[in-house]
Amino acid sequence: MSSYYGRPVLKEPVWQPEIPAYFFTGGLAGASSVLSLAARIGGNETLARRSLYLGALADLVSPALLISDLGRPERFLNMLRVFKVTSPMSVGSWILFVSGSATSTAALLEWAGRLKPVKYAAELVSSAVGAPLSVYTGTLVADTAIPVWHEARHELPFLFGASAAASAGAAAAIAVPVAEAAPARRLALGGALVENVIMLAMEKRLGFVGEPYREGEAGKYAKAAKACTLGGAALLATLGRKSRLAAAAGGGLVLAGEAALRWSVFKAGFQSARDPKYTVKPQRDRHR
Repeated sequence: MSSYYGRPVLKEPVWQPEIPAYFFTGGLAGASSVLSLAARIGGNETLARRSLYLGALADLVSPALLISDLGRPERFLNMLRVFKVTSPMSVGSWILFVSGSATSTAALLEWAGRLKPVKYAAELVSSAVGAPLSVYTGTLVADTAIPVWHEARHELPFLFGASAAASAGAAAAIAVPVAEAAPARRLALGGALVENVIMLAMEKRLGFVGEPYREGEAGKYAKAAKACTLGGAALLATLGRKSRLAAAAGGGLVLAGEAALRWSVFKAGFQSARDPKYTVKPQRDRHR
């Protein structure tokens, strides 16, 4: 498949490595907030408290990664000057800002043991924006001209959401004693299984356009993601139910797999933009 003077039809994304790291920490933060509130309602205070702390930590790291990619802190602040509902970047910036503020406030008050009504209100806000925070980055990359991202716009938000759920469950399974970590283990197992099913369905539906997910650097990350998430989930579901060491190992594998998944999607976008056939062939097919 040729193009004008053999040049790429699309420019490669300008995002730096901080972005896939942000995709991972943002998803972890959002899903951890939801898990924390669910555990609080269920009476599992240890899981609720530690998931809240994990979410707050990830929420602190996420803006730092985003600002590092932008280059200057004021660029992030400029994105908060308006709220544009049709822009995933604008909506996502506000979601991140609200989530970070609410989760940090709730975690600080939890640690200090003060102002419980304010803490509970902050937890509710954190959980309410946690779910959108987990999935909006999938919408963000799909709202581009990059074929392998745009054509996967129906699956990417759900893929990122399942990945975020698995990340939150795995992190909590590491931080919480095994006797109190059963909900976290189930979340990690369910998220990992759903994520892999969505990934397979997405690749099958995309067909030719989805090749970058299976080739080059993206393919290597995808294989690592599948091996780590499924292997870690299996370990959590078996030995991780009784052994803290096995739970830590299983949780670590799942987290590594979820990070690799974000890198796979990230690298696939570059590969898709670099090769003109992924832009030209689908357009020709649509006009036949």
